[in-house]
Amino acid sequence: MFVNCLGMRPTWQFGDVYGLDPELLSMVPRPVCAVLLLFPVTEKYEAFKQEEEEKLKGQKQEVSPDVYFIKQTIGNACGTIGLIHAVANNQAHLDFEPDSPLKKFIEQTSKMTSEERATFLEKDESIRVTHESSAQEGQTEAPSLDEKVNLHFIAFVNVAGQLYELDGRKPFPIGHGKTSEDTFLEDAVEVCKVFMARDPQEVRFTIIALSKDAY
Repeated sequence: MFVNCLGMRPTWQFGDVYGLDPELLSMVPRPVCAVLLLFPVTEKYEAFKQEEEEKLKGQKQEVSPDVYFIKQTIGNACGTIGLIHAVANNQAHLDFEPDSPLKKFIEQTSKMTSEERATFLEKDESIRVTHESSAQEGQTEAPSLDEKVNLHFIAFVNVAGQLYELDGRKPFPIGHGKTSEDTFLEDAVEVCKVFMARDPQEVRFTIIALSKDAY
């Protein structure tokens, strides 16, 4: 697993969420500290994103200064950005190896702006190289160059009792209201359902939870 290559100890593990009804959600090991959503970037989504951005620029969102947010400036790095968002906002829960490149990256960029973090990631060989090798391993067939990669990863995290959507393609974190450690998975899934409802013809949605290893 990519995060283990980056020095995150396997006390917490990423696992698929197989369905959104309460029975299937109850099978996900708890506690859950982050949720990743992989979804198709469609015209409907792009139009919504533009609209949301305009609306939120007009009304100031309250975003906790403790939210770690990084912009995405590297093409096809949304998986890496999603992982950084999931991990950087949960350092209190997670364990790292002493020489973890991921921990080092998060510590070195902790006081930077989201743009400065993006620039720092562009130059950080240790994280980029690991991502590229894991992307190759995880792909049975590399997509041909003319195939447009239009799937995107975003993260949901709980920071100070608020649910945030973190998407490196957006200018800022998006607040989705109150949450708690107990209700976090359900609350994040409610937002994922809105993404799905926006594109009812689409089936390419995957939800992944970062859970405490039950074994």
